[in-house]
Amino acid sequence: MVEMLLAAAERGASKAAVADPFVSLDYGNLVRFADVMRRQVEKATNNPHVGLLLPSSCAFAGAFYGALWAGRTAVPLNFLLQPTEIAAVVKDAGLDTIFAVKHFAELTAQLPVRTIFMEDLPVKREMVLERLRRTPPAPKVDADDTAVLLYTSGTSGVPKGVCQTYGNLTSDINGAIRKAELKTDHHFLGVLPLFHSFGLTAMLLVPVALGSSVYYLPRFTPAQVIETIRERQASVTMMIASMYSALLKTKKGGAEELKSVQYAISGGEGLPDAVHAAFLERFGVNILQGYGMTEASPVVSLNVPWSNRVGTVGQAIPGVEVAAFDDEGRRLGADGVGELRVRGPIVMKGYYKKEAETKAAINGEGWYLTGDMGRIDADGFIRITGRKKEMIIVGGENVYPREIESVLETHAAVAEVAVIGQQDASRGEVVVAFVTLQEGATATELELRDYCRDRIAGYKVPRRVVIASDLPRGPTGKILKRKLVERL
Repeated sequence: MVEMLLAAAERGASKAAVADPFVSLDYGNLVRFADVMRRQVEKATNNPHVGLLLPSSCAFAGAFYGALWAGRTAVPLNFLLQPTEIAAVVKDAGLDTIFAVKHFAELTAQLPVRTIFMEDLPVKREMVLERLRRTPPAPKVDADDTAVLLYTSGTSGVPKGVCQTYGNLTSDINGAIRKAELKTDHHFLGVLPLFHSFGLTAMLLVPVALGSSVYYLPRFTPAQVIETIRERQASVTMMIASMYSALLKTKKGGAEELKSVQYAISGGEGLPDAVHAAFLERFGVNILQGYGMTEASPVVSLNVPWSNRVGTVGQAIPGVEVAAFDDEGRRLGADGVGELRVRGPIVMKGYYKKEAETKAAINGEGWYLTGDMGRIDADGFIRITGRKKEMIIVGGENVYPREIESVLETHAAVAEVAVIGQQDASRGEVVVAFVTLQEGATATELELRDYCRDRIAGYKVPRRVVIASDLPRGPTGKILKRKLVERL
């Protein structure tokens, strides 16, 4: 990764690299900033893992490359989570130091870790001195060394750290660039959070590998996105489907504002055909749907402008295999519906300190079991048909029913809980909780939703809480969630 940054600066030190509403850095200055952060990391801690609690910005880019340059593993932290959730990640990763901005001071005060605020560092002074110093070489790393540790919620609600190696990320970067035929002169607009694998790879690692420029909007505001695309003449942007849906709800803007866009890529959740059609009609932009997951670094497949098969997530990127398998583990032929599995150099090394979970996720033949159901046509285009697992995707965020059920079960009035997902036009899916109450107890939907809001991230809070007299059960007494879907 650091070698890619140094190579980009060698090719064009004065070329625009990263920018946000407050700072703009060319490649020469991004290298200097990253080297300053390397020194700060080495000064601050000997821990092999370094936490980053930063918005999508130049600050994230500098701190990220600085951590890698110091020979450390970067651990981006999701600031949308509740303090207790972030604290669990901090503990699991063994962090003793995180770099943050003061906007998150109230949050960091609740974490069991030392925080270094970017605003307190002598960055400007040190960057001036950097011009007088010799730029050190990139650290020597092996392809199997963990570059990034990214946490994703497990089915039990316990976060799992995905170990993405240098080999994983390099393969995914190169495969995505080759598949999409991305060029150096592209201008990227980054609206995805960089603590997500999609945002990190697509909106930092890929642009730097290309030597392209990327502009970050730390907060997603539909009208500002449209205006920024026009002002910056952005040619590549990547968002989740609900973001494209939100752009359609703005009153201003049309094809003229988005005429520079060559690649509008959608991932993280299913793209409704209606959103694709409406976006094409209003903005003249053909959204390209892709597919991936953190465990695959993350890009697995992608549609491209010259071959966009709407309703599919495209074809696998170079060097990657995707196949559908039946419940007996037999590989299916064209159009056979089964669990999608992924194999290739993009598949993670494993879950951090979770050997059993790793073995369950990656079989002896090297296939990663995605839990997604789908089919692959004779041309290799992949269509997602559902999910084998119960995961709910809310605005691109993974939500696991068991985590929410566990929270509601601690409420004194609640007897039983069952959580399911409901399709939603703007968010992809929303969370719905069915509960029964303890005999003689009372509780309102608002009370139970507020109870959740105090304990879990906002996107995990049920949109609806249905207080039921009973929950449907099968012969063994198991709650039948498919019957609850019929009650929606």
